[in-house]
Amino acid sequence: MKLKFTKMQGLGNDFVVLDGINQSITLNPQQIRRLADRHFGIGCDQLLLVEKAIGQADFRYRIFNADGGEVEQCGNGARCFVRYVHDHGLNEKREIRIETLSGVISPKLEMDGKITVNMGIPIFAPDKIPFVTEKQALTYQLELPEGPVTISALSMGNPHAVRVVRDTENAPVETEGALIESHPRFPKHVNVGYMQVIDRTNIKLRVFERGAGETLACGTGACAAVVAGINLGLLDNRIIVSTKGGELTIDWRGNDEPVWMTGPAVTVFEGEINL
Repeated sequence: MKLKFTKMQGLGNDFVVLDGINQSITLNPQQIRRLADRHFGIGCDQLLLVEKAIGQADFRYRIFNADGGEVEQCGNGARCFVRYVHDHGLNEKREIRIETLSGVISPKLEMDGKITVNMGIPIFAPDKIPFVTEKQALTYQLELPEGPVTISALSMGNPHAVRVVRDTENAPVETEGALIESHPRFPKHVNVGYMQVIDRTNIKLRVFERGAGETLACGTGACAAVVAGINLGLLDNRIIVSTKGGELTIDWRGNDEPVWMTGPAVTVFEGEINL
């Protein structure tokens, strides 16, 4: 099977994007892992599949991690999705409606080339994250082999645990992050964010992503970190999030308001591959 693909990135969080509208695509987890492999395939953090909408939206947006598993949401991917359908003439509207496993989102291509995405309303109910606990709280104690750690837990369409740390540079992202990602209290595993508060409008962030490990940036992780920081009284409503891959702007007005994310999306190259 020969596939046409586009390699894209949002702050270094990189994607293989496939047009499932103009070519027939059926991939199994092994094939997805091969495409994502940086030595034997194309290489990416996630594979994004553009499909026709099932309902009243403009498109269906499917996301597969590098391990082959399908996931609910990816913020950096959503920005790349908008750039892709616009650049490939699949839609001329600057704002589109996209179906995801976690619901419909509405990204918008701004005049400066950046993309703003309504990421939806944060979810804190433990059974909806999902997270195993007796009652909902701002923070939770999570038992690890070297002792308990404090986290915030929420969903941005996918599950997130947020740790507040003094210094992201020295945070145990790869070691502790891997333990939290697969902790039994997160039945569907979890993305783990390490947030350093610089001041009330700026944070640094590193994220250990579910099924991918640490990435250069994570859009939903940035949203989750800002929401957690606001709930803890550490941050104002509009925040610049600095990641290894660059900066995102996150805006959240609290309560039942959606989180807005703004950042870049870039096409790296296009090609064909035989599977």
